[in-house]
Amino acid sequence: MEKGILTLANRIGDFLSVSQDGYAIFSADDKLIGCNQAYADFMCMDLKSIVEQSFSQLLLTAHEKQQGPYIETQDIDLWLAKAQSKRRSQEFRLFEVDHTDGSWYLISEQTLPSGELLLHAKSISAQKSIEQKLSAHIHKLTDLALTDELTQIANRRSFIANVKSEISLYKRNHHAFTFCILDIDYFKKVNDQFGHQVGDKVLSQLCKLVSNTLREYDLFGRIGGEEFGILLRDTKTTEAYDIMDRLRKKVMNSTFNTATTPVKITLSIGLVESWLGCTFERLYNQSDMGLYRGKNNGRNQVVVINKVQES
Repeated sequence: MEKGILTLANRIGDFLSVSQDGYAIFSADDKLIGCNQAYADFMCMDLKSIVEQSFSQLLLTAHEKQQGPYIETQDIDLWLAKAQSKRRSQEFRLFEVDHTDGSWYLISEQTLPSGELLLHAKSISAQKSIEQKLSAHIHKLTDLALTDELTQIANRRSFIANVKSEISLYKRNHHAFTFCILDIDYFKKVNDQFGHQVGDKVLSQLCKLVSNTLREYDLFGRIGGEEFGILLRDTKTTEAYDIMDRLRKKVMNSTFNTATTPVKITLSIGLVESWLGCTFERLYNQSDMGLYRGKNNGRNQVVVINKVQES
């Protein structure tokens, strides 16, 4: 029986010596009783000198030499105190650790009733690389789903969702905002005269101009065709009119598609201030009413709807 146990222990030892996973056993007072070569390599230390060192000593050395587990702290004593409070806090613990060489490890700690702790360190660098690529891909797909492909601003769905969020916020804090609809005057003539490629370039360049003119916290999106929406946060009608009229003049005085066929355009803009009970549809209808008043009165102007007129 004893011979069988010794044989088993020797076989386990053989496996541990060639394993790429790190294994270490710590005593109840947190001194390293023994480990395999892979764990010594993980700690960037010599296998013979690492035994009998305490957990704190091992991590202090790693922090001082900037080798082994990556420890990002300016107060190593506080960091060690927090780490010690987590060790043996539960019978089994699983967590990830990044290494100073850029690799990643999954660490498991199994604690016995006697207080001894078995640590297992397994490299998960390949999985992390795949995870990061997937995350970047998902982020890119999300951006594509929320962004208008041509103009690189918020698409209709994204813009409406953002406006609805702003409406909900307004109903809680009552910070007024102004909603605006912009439309390019006679844009069909641009497409008919110069072609849709030129028209697309004009749209793209216009959106860059508008984005650079607006404040960082304002919302801007393409609602459809040559129609755009803007939400000016924390902005009442008078200030909003000044902002939109400066934008109108800037567009009127700019030349688009200058590299080949210069194009001049103007904007008609309708705007309305938020009110209790407003919805996206009501804001849109009211500002759209102002937009078409401007169209009917000669275009290239900003029209404010001062009094809400439900349609």
